[in-house]
Amino acid sequence: MQPSTGTLRPLGLDEVRLTGGFWGDRQARNAAATIPHAYEWQRRAGWLDNFRQAAAGGVTARRGREFSDSEAYKLAEAMVWEIARGADAPYRELVEVLVAAQEPDGYLNTMFGRPGQAPRYSALDWGHELYCAGFLIQAGVARLRTGVADALVAAAIRAADHVCAEFGAAGRQAVCGHPEIEMALVELYRATGTGRYLDQAQLFVDRRGQATLPDLELGRSYYQDDVPVRDRAAFAGHAVRALYLACGAVDVAVETGDDKLLAAIVRQWERTVAARTYLTGGMGSRHEGESFGEDFELPPDRAYAETCAGVASVMLSWRLLLATGEPRFADLAERTLFNVVAAGPSLDGRAFFYTNPLQQRAPGSPPDPRVPNPRATAGERVPWFDVSCCPNNIARLLASLGGYLATRDDRGLQLHQYAAGRIRAGGIELGVVTEYPWRGAVTVRVHAAPQRPWRLSLRVPAWAGEATLVTPEQTRPVSPGYAVVDRFWRPGDEVRLELPVAPRWTEPDPRIDAVRGTVAVERGPLVYCAESVDQRTAQALDAPAVDPSVPVVERRMPALGPEVVALGVAASTLAPAHAGWPYGSTGPAVAEATELVLVPYHLWANRGPATMRVWLPERRR
Repeated sequence: MQPSTGTLRPLGLDEVRLTGGFWGDRQARNAAATIPHAYEWQRRAGWLDNFRQAAAGGVTARRGREFSDSEAYKLAEAMVWEIARGADAPYRELVEVLVAAQEPDGYLNTMFGRPGQAPRYSALDWGHELYCAGFLIQAGVARLRTGVADALVAAAIRAADHVCAEFGAAGRQAVCGHPEIEMALVELYRATGTGRYLDQAQLFVDRRGQATLPDLELGRSYYQDDVPVRDRAAFAGHAVRALYLACGAVDVAVETGDDKLLAAIVRQWERTVAARTYLTGGMGSRHEGESFGEDFELPPDRAYAETCAGVASVMLSWRLLLATGEPRFADLAERTLFNVVAAGPSLDGRAFFYTNPLQQRAPGSPPDPRVPNPRATAGERVPWFDVSCCPNNIARLLASLGGYLATRDDRGLQLHQYAAGRIRAGGIELGVVTEYPWRGAVTVRVHAAPQRPWRLSLRVPAWAGEATLVTPEQTRPVSPGYAVVDRFWRPGDEVRLELPVAPRWTEPDPRIDAVRGTVAVERGPLVYCAESVDQRTAQALDAPAVDPSVPVVERRMPALGPEVVALGVAASTLAPAHAGWPYGSTGPAVAEATELVLVPYHLWANRGPATMRVWLPERRR
């Protein structure tokens, strides 16, 4: 993102480089494993061959879902960010295949418009044509952001021009069933300065909620066509659709100066975070429609919390942070990054979660590595899905993650997310040294600075309570928000933020019926869970009762990584009071005292099939 205005200005990916640690290692694994894995699976599944058939004049044996074209564009974007850092990727081969299928008028889609196929834009509710075009445009914008105008950029611009011609003020008065094109068009406007792209994005946002799409069993709320964007109280319907639309609305609001539209999205975000968001940051509590539920409808075992919704939530939080400068948006982005996005890929980067429940009642079945998995809810990470939006979304987010860490304004630099790396912007060069989230110390060292005073701002997360800031002049306590240091900086100066990453017990809002009477454990930004492979018996997670009055014990977990911190909590295993009927007038009896071992939620299911739970019943007193 490069908005033309806002409270904060993002840094480019050439200004931030990750150098290891939690996120740097994941970004490197993304380049070395996830992107090649996704490319091979798209080739094997026939999704790339669809473009070859289209270029040859007809698609007679198309494979994949109606939106599979978009996965190739997401992958191209991920490759763009990585090759800009010097990584190797088959970018040119991929782009040659994609752009060869584009029609002379800019239309590019392998599902519609050719002999034997449905006409163009004849199924806007489910066809995903504009959705796919949006990802093509975003891939082209990524290439422009890295300073290159090539065939991908030209194809993206032709596709955008086609969309404007077809759906402009004098064209089709319609929207796509899956929002995405809106934010893509705004980004292309930002990259090129061409005003019609912003105008078209604004038209799409304003048309949404006018019942231009057909009604369906799930209701028009499924694709946010039931209520105008400005009038909605909270995000509703299909979670990814709702969050993508909100991203596009924020982009339009920022570029057009529409403060009322921006305020509407902030209001919807507030309600959604307060009543429709999981402890992990996951969004979407209903399997039906992959959708948001009502307020406080947040069952842990039925959580859908799609990985793509996590990616979209991070994108939206980042936009709102840039627009407002408020740290609460960075707080949610951090929670979602560590507990949804990081949970998506396996430790080797070659298997993925689609959904992210907070309780797994039965162990998942090992996937067949030879074929795509047809089910989103597998209980195990799988190499590929019939609907593989999540692996490619993870690939492009991790590849561009450096762009989400820091910002600047006229007074200086702001660090919002903590990762080992180097930052160079506006004559300032910083090194960030940290083992976060395992340890709470974040050291920022000045390597170069302009000959004038400037301000360094470090986010103190809301979960931290009170932290400590050590500067060249003093050591002082700092509260959630931003710890600010204004001074004349010299090379060699250091600031150290010390965040209290000790374990803490968390209670749910009592209105969340599904987890009333339970507690969870967090440590720093990480949510923890109990996984059956670590417990003394296979039944340990069936009916545990924990005792929060007993101190939590920290321990290492080398099976998941030498840096990983696991936890031990005092618990009892409850025995059922009745046999043959799960109800009665007396409560369960305590069978035995035990200890539950907890691991970071994002690491669960890396050691074979297992049951798991985040929320733990509290022992009655």
